[in-house]
Amino acid sequence: MRRPGYVYIMTNTGHTTLYTGVTSNLIVRVHVHRTKLIEGFTKRYNLTKLVYYEVCEDIETAICREKQLKAGSRARKRQLINRMNPDWRDLYEEL
Repeated sequence: MRRPGYVYIMTNTGHTTLYTGVTSNLIVRVHVHRTKLIEGFTKRYNLTKLVYYEVCEDIETAICREKQLKAGSRARKRQLINRMNPDWRDLYEEL
């Protein structure tokens, strides 16, 4: 049985910056972002809110989907978030 993959979008409290990522363990990965355990983009821009995610069949499919999202515009990402999470609440607590 294959493990699922996840594509996700993180933002800051002002929703001024969006980060699109991919992982095989969404809970652990978002925890790492929220606690700023690793140097990088999400730590630098204080991206601690999980506002969007998709579950994919496997990590390879998730990687392909991540590339699609990253190639898209900010407006397209905002549309996805608004459709799934119109209040832009932090979805981490619901995982």
